[in-house]
Amino acid sequence: MEQALSSRTKVAYGLADLGYALVTSAMQFFLLFYYTDVAGINPALAGAALLVAKLTWDAIKDPLIGYLSDRTHSRLGRRRIFMFAGAIPLALTAWLVFSLPKGLAGAAAFLAVMVSFWLVDTCLAINSTPYYALTPELTRDYSERASLTSVRMIFSVVGYILGAASTTLLVGLFKGAGLSLQGAWSLTGAVFGLVAMISTLVTALSIRERPELAGEPSQLPAVKAFVTPFKNRPFVILMASFVLTSFSFTVLTALVPYFIEYQLGMGSAVSLVLLVMLVTIGVFLVPAKIISDRINKGPAYALGLFIASAAIISSFFLPHHSSPIIYLIAMVAGIGFSGQWVFPWSMLPDVIEYDEKMTGERREGIYYGLWAFLSKFTGALGIAVSGWALQGFGYIPGVEQTTRALFGIRFFFAIVPAAVILISLPFLIWYPITRRSHARLVQELAERKAASQAPSL
Repeated sequence: MEQALSSRTKVAYGLADLGYALVTSAMQFFLLFYYTDVAGINPALAGAALLVAKLTWDAIKDPLIGYLSDRTHSRLGRRRIFMFAGAIPLALTAWLVFSLPKGLAGAAAFLAVMVSFWLVDTCLAINSTPYYALTPELTRDYSERASLTSVRMIFSVVGYILGAASTTLLVGLFKGAGLSLQGAWSLTGAVFGLVAMISTLVTALSIRERPELAGEPSQLPAVKAFVTPFKNRPFVILMASFVLTSFSFTVLTALVPYFIEYQLGMGSAVSLVLLVMLVTIGVFLVPAKIISDRINKGPAYALGLFIASAAIISSFFLPHHSSPIIYLIAMVAGIGFSGQWVFPWSMLPDVIEYDEKMTGERREGIYYGLWAFLSKFTGALGIAVSGWALQGFGYIPGVEQTTRALFGIRFFFAIVPAAVILISLPFLIWYPITRRSHARLVQELAERKAASQAPSL
């Protein structure tokens, strides 16, 4: 059995994800709200601009960065060199995305949203795609990958908590110090970008890549490199389930401020509700990992999502006034969604061994690039659908909403995400990679490598 990673290595590796999660969380929870209620941009237009951004440059950016990292050879390895190069640009673009001028409309607003999002998302990909590809290059052990991912996700959840809980608090603090509302949001984005830059550089300086696990730079031509993953059956199944759950989670989180502000009339409690959910996620990361040790990752993931969907559906029936039940719902949803932070990210490295069997190469970068694109595309699609729903049901910022608008907020906050999550469960319950089958595959690859290196007689 492969030697376990040290706690120091796991902590050093996980730290960078705090910064990435902080920036991602702030955008996921508050970017649409920032566009509509701060920058004054039409919600349907903002959602459409984000979706177009994902369907154009972002459609190739993440896989391309992963492909390039697979083919990179430097004294810093295949992955960390991207983190050193991308840390400062990430800080600058995180500031930019929350610094749009107020009053933009029409084509100007569309371009401002699309281009600023292009820039920050590209810088996130330059850093995060090679970073995530380090997971299978640090260990090949099925359970140790779940442990490494659990530690990383503790930092990720802390980042999400900070992004969800501190965004409006920082805006209020900076506004109270004399800044305009626009200036307060801009400075908040700058603070988050600085944290992401520092955490990235600390991780890149603290860990070392393992050449014996990473393998040689990929030699596959570009077209074959991009097509081959879709012939990898476990990857396709995992990808389908992840697309569905990622879309659902994004719709849910994008509409959290609207549901709590307008349906429950508890606008001041938005950060607290998010904090309850995310702290619960963090607390249950370790139990989620323990469950996966008992029943394999796929079924454990499905169990968590079922619990989360049940909690989400119940929120549809909350009354149109303040209700403390929302905190209980947030807690139960957090228990279920803890699996969303652990299982898909620890399942993805396992499919790479199937690719190695198919191609004879270690191609972590292309898989994490495709994964990042799917994650961001479904995220943008979720935000776009949320914006279209708000527009379609007659949402008007800052006023008491009509019965129709409230129904639209409730329906897309509760029923739509839960229904899509339930569709994903069969993919996970019968997921083909188990602890036992993965151990056989790793053994087969080790024997193949030993045979290829044995001297010929």
